[in-house]
Formats: sequence, structure tokens, C-alpha cells
Amino acid sequence: MIRRLALPLMLLAFVLFYLLPLTLHGLWIPDETRYAQISQEMLLNGNWVSPHFMGIRYFEKPIAGYWMIAIGQAIFGDNLFGVRIASALSTGLSVVLAYLIARQLWNDPRKSLAAALLYMSFGLIAGQAGYANLDPQFTLWVNLSLVALWFAIVGTTLRQRLLAWAVLGVACGLGFMTKGFLAWLLPALIALPYMIWQRRLGELLRYGPLAVLVAAVVSLPWVLMIHGQEPDFWRFFFWHEHIRRFAAEDAQHTRPWWFYLPLLLVSSLPWAALLPSALTQAWKQKNDAGIGFLLLWLVLPLAFFSLCRGKLPTYIMPCLLPLALLMGHTLIERLNQARVGVIRVNGLINVAIALVALATLIYLQFTRPVYGQLEMFSLSLGYLVLMGWIIANALQALRPKALWAAPALGIGLLVALLPAAMPAHVVASKMPDQFIAEHQQELSQATRLLSNDLGAASALAWRLKRPQVDLYNTVGELKYGIAYADSAPRQVTLESVQQWMNDARKQGPVGVVMRVNNAEEEHEVELLPLGGKRYQRGNLTILIFPQIQP
Repeated sequence: MIRRLALPLMLLAFVLFYLLPLTLHGLWIPDETRYAQISQEMLLNGNWVSPHFMGIRYFEKPIAGYWMIAIGQAIFGDNLFGVRIASALSTGLSVVLAYLIARQLWNDPRKSLAAALLYMSFGLIAGQAGYANLDPQFTLWVNLSLVALWFAIVGTTLRQRLLAWAVLGVACGLGFMTKGFLAWLLPALIALPYMIWQRRLGELLRYGPLAVLVAAVVSLPWVLMIHGQEPDFWRFFFWHEHIRRFAAEDAQHTRPWWFYLPLLLVSSLPWAALLPSALTQAWKQKNDAGIGFLLLWLVLPLAFFSLCRGKLPTYIMPCLLPLALLMGHTLIERLNQARVGVIRVNGLINVAIALVALATLIYLQFTRPVYGQLEMFSLSLGYLVLMGWIIANALQALRPKALWAAPALGIGLLVALLPAAMPAHVVASKMPDQFIAEHQQELSQATRLLSNDLGAASALAWRLKRPQVDLYNTVGELKYGIAYADSAPRQVTLESVQQWMNDARKQGPVGVVMRVNNAEEEHEVELLPLGGKRYQRGNLTILIFPQIQP
């Protein structure tokens, strides 16, 4: 029955919890609006070589990730589903890879299902599946490269090995074109010590060049085209996005070396209680070739990311597939031995977490209301999410042998409904495209557009399909691109805004989207002309100024 129903059930879960919720909430800033706009701009201007963010050079990432999001918008339209489908499909394919490598490792349908289900329901993985950024795509290519490496190792015929090494090369090439040189480093980081340990270094030296050649064939055309179109791309991308981000004293997102250790535990929710026993069992079985490979896959990238100065939670996503495999293996072994204590404890811990969250929400709602009187539907969704989590995990705690998979339902409800259950002030602050969409018709009539916030500006550009949004007293991550002579006029300073407004209004109506959080941003608004239409929600203000006579 497991062999027959496993894949259909996984497909149903993918549709219900990954695909259907994609349109239930607006684009989160800053990532989703940025990637939506950059990819849309490719479709608008036909430049599929050089990334531009609101018409300004943006060299922080290569091109393939934008291609995937652009293709989604080309097929499904410039909408929430089109923007996010690349992330959902990338995660779904990683789930398939988990199933395939588990089947090869253990030839046990229950372990294959458990590994795929655990990976699919890891909180970090499931949460990113509905979020439009490049991490799910990059994780897919890393996962594919290491799954291909394993199939190359266990291949019994020359044809199987050559095909696996070629697939590894394709994955490395596409991973490199998605986020850079890490796509080459991570497979090498695992392949070299594993082959030395297994005394198969000669095999790596014989077949490895094939993967390198295929990776070069995949990526070299774009590498040469971007160099020809933007000669400074590789200098900026290599030094700023690799050396400075990972090693410089002033690296972005600096965190302590141990940052990923507690994060690994949190990322594996709702299965975190299985983590200690899974790692303990894996260490005891480390001499097994398959378990040793998975341990290297988990530990070495984790160590590398921990040593880097710049850290973000999503960087460890490539470490989570081997973790799911080890945890799935341990879970089924314990079920087979009727040792379900840790599974029961896992359910109880999750129930306790949800009860604390529920009590906190109720307390805040009575003392300092999080939701307004007109937001009872959103509040009800929040209660539904927490109750679903409690029930699902209580089922695991009560019947751990029969209902061990129940927490997956709880995490499915969480990632599907929680964004739609956000309070109105969070929606207004973090999803500005929804507010902009309500006034899209008026804004579309404006001949010039202005914003003091990159997130709001990119949401405005994406909604109106107009990259030319000028930036008022803000530069942020566009500091490099706006320094080019052809982009410098896009920057509007406090000193020049009144003249800019006067000139712009002579050409036609002007649309302005302002984020007002502090005294400085209030001063920015004060420098704008009086009059015009004003719409406000939370910390966002939309201003429509009519045309004036020249």
C-alpha cells in the first residue's frame, strides 16, 4: 500500500500546501518584490543577460534564478502565482530527490516516504517553498548535484556513472548561474574527503573532469555574454558577493560561529525531537558508506557556513536534505523496533509550543489587541492554525506508531494559512503591493513615480509594470548600480525633491508611495507639495499629485 500510495499522497500534499496558498497573501518585502520586479523587467525589456532592478544595474546574483521566476510570470502571468511557482516547484523536485536517494540507500518504501515527508515538512523548507527568492532554486541544484554524485558512486555500469557525472555537471552549472561559486564548492567539499575515505580518489580524478566540462558548457555562454555586456559584473560579483560577504570584517549579516546550531534545531521543526537520536545513530553507523556520505553532506557545508562571517538562516537549506534522510532512517528503525518514546515526546513538545503560542495570542488580544475589530477573520485563521497544529501533534503523541506522520499536517496548515492570518498592520508594512493594488488605476495614470523605500518602490514597479520609479532619499542595495552615469538621475535627494516634483508635475500627474516610520521620513513627506490625494494604511502613504501648468 505504501508503494502504491506514497507518491500520490505526496503530490496531493504538494498541491494543497505548496501550490494553493501561493495566491493567498501579498509579496513580502524586501526579497519577493525585488525578485518579482527584476524578473518581470526581463520580460518587459527583453534583456535576459544582465539583471536590472527598477532599470538600475543589480549584480548581486547571477541570472538563472531570475530566469526561472520570469518564466513563471511568462506562463502564468504577472501575478502572485507566477512569481512564486519557481520556488514551489524547486522544493517539490527536492522532495522527489529525497525519495529517490532514500530508495537507493535503503530500498525500503517506508524510509523513502519518511525521508521525503520529513524534508517536505521541515519548517524552513516548507516556509521557503511559497516565498519568491533564490534559495529554494539554489538548494535544488545543490541537492541534485549531491544526489547525482551518490548515484555516480554506486553506479554499476559505465553508462550509469557517466550519466550521473554529467547530471552533476548540469546541476553545478545551473547552481553557479543561480547564486555563484558555492554551487561548485559544496559538491567538491563532500566528494573529495568521501573518495579519499573510500579509497576511490582515482575514480574522482577520472570522472570529475566530465562534470567540470559539462558545468562549463552550461554556464560559459552566459558568462561570456554578461562579460561582454557588463565588463564590471565579475569584479563586483566575486569580491562583493563572495569575498566580502563571507570573509570581510564588515560582512553583511554578521553572526557568531554557533549561529546555525540552534537554527538547525528550529529548522527541523516539527520533527526536532528526533534530531539528537538521528545524529547519535548516524554516528554509530558512520562506517556505513551511505550514512558516512550523508554525514559529510550535513556536517561539512554546515561547518563552512558557520566559519563564514556573513550568515542568513536560509544558507543552511542545502544541509537539510541529508538531515531528513538520517531522521527518516532513524524514525522507521524505531517504529520497526516498537521504540516510539521519542516520537511521542516529539508530539508533546510541539503541542506545548502551540499551547504557549495560543495562550500568548489570547493574552495579547485582551490586553494589547494585535487584531482590530474588523480583523476577526484573520484572527480566526490564526486560531485555526494553532488548533490544527495542536490536534495534529496530539495525534502523534497519542498514537505514535500509527500516526507518526501527523505533524506534517500541522506544518502544512501553518505555512498555508499563517501569512493570510497576519494582522492588517503587518500586511500594510510587509506586503505593500496589496495596498498599491487597491489604488493601481490612479497610480497607473501618473507620468512619474517616486518612493522613499526600495520595498515599496519595487512593489509599485511590479504592479504597474513600470521599472522607472525614482528613489527619494534612499539607495540601499542599489548603491553600486546608481553610481553609473545613466542611473544617477534616478536618485532624488532632500535638497532636489521640490525641484524634481515641480518639473515632474509639469509633465503630468505624479504618484508617490512613502513609508513613514520615523521623524526623518516625516520630514521627507513635509518637503513634498501640499494638496493632492492622500491614502494611508499603517506606515504606508500613497500621494497622487495632479499635473500643473508649465
